[in-house]
Amino acid sequence: MTEFILRRIMLMIPTVILIAFLVYFVSQLPPGDMLSSYYAELAARGETVSYDALENLRERYGLDQPFFVQFWKWAKNIVLKGDFGQSFNLGRPVSEIIWNRLAWSLSLSLFALVISLLGIVIGIYSATHQYSIGDYVATFFGFLGLSIPNFFLALFLMFIMVFYFGATSVGGLFSPEYRLAPWSLAKFVDLLKHVWIPLVVMGTAGTAGNIRIMRANMLDILGRDFMRTARGKGLKERVVIYKHALRNALQPIVMSLGLALPFMIQGELITAMVIGVPTLGPLFLEAILTQDVHMVAGVLLLIGILLVISNLLADLALVWLDPRIRY
Repeated sequence: MTEFILRRIMLMIPTVILIAFLVYFVSQLPPGDMLSSYYAELAARGETVSYDALENLRERYGLDQPFFVQFWKWAKNIVLKGDFGQSFNLGRPVSEIIWNRLAWSLSLSLFALVISLLGIVIGIYSATHQYSIGDYVATFFGFLGLSIPNFFLALFLMFIMVFYFGATSVGGLFSPEYRLAPWSLAKFVDLLKHVWIPLVVMGTAGTAGNIRIMRANMLDILGRDFMRTARGKGLKERVVIYKHALRNALQPIVMSLGLALPFMIQGELITAMVIGVPTLGPLFLEAILTQDVHMVAGVLLLIGILLVISNLLADLALVWLDPRIRY
C-alpha cells in the first residue's frame, strides 16, 4: 500500500508541472495582453495614460520577456514564495484574492458534495426495491434533478422565498447589515439563512446523478452469479447487500467523486453569479474578460491541483474497496 501511495505521489509531480505549463500557455493565447485591455478600458472612459507608464508596467510584470521566461518566473515564485503574481486589474496579489474566494468555494463545494452522497443511499433503496413506489419516486426525482438547470433552480428558490415567505434578502451569503460586520452568533445565524440556497442548488444535480449511477450499478451487481452464490450459502440479505453488492457497486461512484470537487468549483460559476456568492467563479470570469493573465492562470492551476489531489484520494478509496487495484 505504501509503495502504491508513493508511486501515485511521484506521478503527481510531473502532472502538476504539465498542468501549470498548459494553464499559463492558455492564459496567454488571447491577442494582446492585460495592459492592452487596461489601455482600451481607459480609452473607453475617456482617460489617457502615457506610453512610458505603460512600458514601465510592461517591464514590471515581465510582459516584455519571452513566453518561457515569463512562465519560469511565474512558476518559480509559486514554488518558492507561494506568489501567483499580481492582479493587474485589481491591483492586489493574486494569492491574497484567490485564498479568500477559494475558502468559500471549497466550503460550499464540500458541503454540496456531502449532500450529493445522499443519492447513494437513495440509489441503494431504489435498486433493492425495484419497481416499487419508492423506486419510481426516486427515479422521477433523479431525472428531475438532472434536467433542471442550476441557475433556474436558484431563481425559482429565490422567487419562492421572496413572494411566498416574505424574505427581504435572498442573494449572497449575508444580509447587507452583516456583510462587513465581524463574526458573531447573529452573523452565523444569518449565514445559515442564506447558505442553504446555493448548497441545495449545487447538490441537487450531484444527488440526482448518484441516484441513477448507484441504482444501475446495484441492479447490475445483484444479478450476478456470485450474488446468487452468497444467497445460496444462507447469508443474511443485509450481509449480501451491504458487504458484497455495495462494495462492488461503489467503485464507479468513487471514481466519479474523484472528479466531483473541481468540477463543482467550476460549475458554480452561473449559480454564483445568479445568487451573488463570493466564490471563484465570478472572479475567474472577470479575469478572463479583463485578460488578467496571472489571475486566470492562478485559478486554473488551483483547479488542476484540486483535480489531481481528488483523483489521488479516489484511487486510495478504490484500493481500500478492491485491493486488486494496487497491482
